[in-house]
Amino acid sequence: MPEFVIESLDDCRLNPYRDLKQPESRMRETFVAEGEKLVVRLLESHCRTESILCTAAACDRLRQRVPPDIAIYVTTTPVISALIGYQFHRGVLACGCRPPQPALEEFCKFGLASGRSLVVVCPEIRDPANLGTIIRTAAAFGASGVIVGRAGTDPFSRRVLRTSMGTVFRLPIIQTDDWNLVLESLNGAGFETIATVLDPAAQRLSEARLPARVALILGNEDAGLPDALIRRCLWRVTLPMAAGVDSLNVAVAAGIVLYHFAPFATSCG
Repeated sequence: MPEFVIESLDDCRLNPYRDLKQPESRMRETFVAEGEKLVVRLLESHCRTESILCTAAACDRLRQRVPPDIAIYVTTTPVISALIGYQFHRGVLACGCRPPQPALEEFCKFGLASGRSLVVVCPEIRDPANLGTIIRTAAAFGASGVIVGRAGTDPFSRRVLRTSMGTVFRLPIIQTDDWNLVLESLNGAGFETIATVLDPAAQRLSEARLPARVALILGNEDAGLPDALIRRCLWRVTLPMAAGVDSLNVAVAAGIVLYHFAPFATSCG
């Protein structure tokens, strides 16, 4: 495990960690994980870790966890703070490589061994905190994968990684904008595609049956799901709400709906 001391912001070995304050580019093959817990989860995942940037104190804590082929760059807190502009990292950053995206056909086979399967589809979730929370919740309730739209936020952006608490590293994720192909593939693989909507004419969640294979489609924070996409789904569910309340935050709503359709759920009758 090579360790290198970095004393200057101009050191080219810091290049993967630069410009973190700028909007993330989906063209980048790497991402940056921030914070010791997230870095440890990256090291424990199937994602390749390119390097670690940390303080000397953090290096002492992490040294035994880092494989021998991963470089550790040791620097000071002022250098890291000047590099990324704030203190959340707590002295530890890591540069990781995006995992290969699974083919849609193979993705649709995930979860078959358990008898029941649940996937989550987010065509245009724009808030990274919402997407990260949805991914974390999906993992908690046994989802076998997530499909996200390129029109929404990047699942490997810094804030999604943080709010997902590293579940992005272990849950298969597909990024696409070909929703016709997605719905055809899911329906063809035996998934019942379920649109979550605010329409009072839709089926109440509490009355929804529990199919063996569920693809849950979640709408955009502002506009919900496009009508054309809703029409392609096999059925629709809604959450009844008190008078005067027109909607829930999408991440909160996702948690409620995911709990209902979790692969380990039992029928409500």
